[in-house]
Amino acid sequence: MGVRQDGQSMVLALRGELDYDSLEQLQEAGERELVTGRAGGPLVIDCAELAFCDSSGIGALLGLHQQMSAQSRALRLASVPASVARLLELTGLDQVLSVHPDVADALARDRQHPDAARTADPAQPNQERRA
Repeated sequence: MGVRQDGQSMVLALRGELDYDSLEQLQEAGERELVTGRAGGPLVIDCAELAFCDSSGIGALLGLHQQMSAQSRALRLASVPASVARLLELTGLDQVLSVHPDVADALARDRQHPDAARTADPAQPNQERRA
């Protein structure tokens, strides 16, 4: 998993599989970001190199989304593979999680609307996509 800061955003790049055996890395990286708040802005999960995601991986993403929302911060998924996008659609999580075509689009959201991450209402899922 790669981690980098981009302005006020933190980008986590997932690689391989996100399942019960591998989700610990995502959880640890998410917890580090939540505790340190280095960037203070949204957390973008780059899924471009994600080959597989099972229900435990989806659960970890949803848990991270809830933790970010509790801090009035956004979680954005980028470059979600078709198989994972289908899973999000079937579970209705595509209406809860903010999904973007690529990392640049997820990051551009703040550059176009700098206050979006601070003013987004965590109780309103996908508010960022509706702007």
